[in-house]
Amino acid sequence: LFKMDIKVQPMGDYQTNCYIVTIDGKDIVIDPGVNALSWVKSNVKNPIAVLNTHGHFDHIWSNQAVKEALNVKLYTPKDDEFMLTLDPYGLGMPPSYADVLVNPDEELEIEGIKIKFHHFPGHTPGCSAIQIDRHLFTGDFIFKNSIGRFDFPNSNAILMKQSLNRILEWENDFHIYPGHGDKTTLKNEKESLKQWERYI
Repeated sequence: LFKMDIKVQPMGDYQTNCYIVTIDGKDIVIDPGVNALSWVKSNVKNPIAVLNTHGHFDHIWSNQAVKEALNVKLYTPKDDEFMLTLDPYGLGMPPSYADVLVNPDEELEIEGIKIKFHHFPGHTPGCSAIQIDRHLFTGDFIFKNSIGRFDFPNSNAILMKQSLNRILEWENDFHIYPGHGDKTTLKNEKESLKQWERYI
């Protein structure tokens, strides 16, 4: 069994969770948001990758700064690549450039660590929940007692409903680390997800 440690720090005005997942001494950064670089640099020893759950600015703001400072590759869901260079709200977001575009539901191995990008479109076209062992980094797909919005440009309510249907069929439990707010478990969220699925 490997040893896993998960650190979290909310970033920027939207308090977007940036995660550092350390497995057997290797660090993976997930969703480096606004001004994430200094926290990331002071909390990694052996970085191997930067991962994005989706392409919204508050999750990807520091992508380029972090990947260049750490000299690692950036992995982004393919269907959200177009967002990396857009600054839709004119906030001055620095553009970033993915080294690896991840296909829907693709499983990768990075330095011996298995990582699966479960594709759950709706909030964004490429919105993904990143699975590492029994841990699911859900970005803005699932929160504690809530789900991501599906009324943004490039969001899609029909796809969100389908995505909720799909995860409700999962039998195994997972620790859920969302893009905003507190962690939870899939088991604890099932009732709330059913209500949202009916609502859409």
